[in-house]
Amino acid sequence: MNQLSNSLALIGRLLMAAIFIIAGLSKATGFSGTAGYIASVGLPMPEALTAATIVLEVIGGVALVIGYRLRLFAVLLAGFTLLAGLFFHNFWAMPAEVQHIQQIMFMKNLSIAGGLLIIAALGGGALSLDEKLSKYKNN
Repeated sequence: MNQLSNSLALIGRLLMAAIFIIAGLSKATGFSGTAGYIASVGLPMPEALTAATIVLEVIGGVALVIGYRLRLFAVLLAGFTLLAGLFFHNFWAMPAEVQHIQQIMFMKNLSIAGGLLIIAALGGGALSLDEKLSKYKNN
């Protein structure tokens, strides 16, 4: 990768990480409300799922920022994002007055998952901890 590609990869990771870190911290400060929302769609163990979600979003977001274990965290976050879209933005099962907004939210989740899968496939570039550790191991 050239310098522009590496810089763009870093900027992309930072932008991608922002949504997860902010969402995770928001869920932590509104834990009971998040657990209630999870329960409202019929998912089991809402408190445990809330805690797991917070951990994944915050740690996964930080991993995107620093570029550590990118492929693993990108795949985990992509899977989480797809499941969140299916459970919480299932526009096809919602009243007509909210279908359009929920369809956009669902498509946003698909797009984020797609970006994460690109990161999983291509890695984070030279400006990632994974790359630095790889060079250190090879020397």
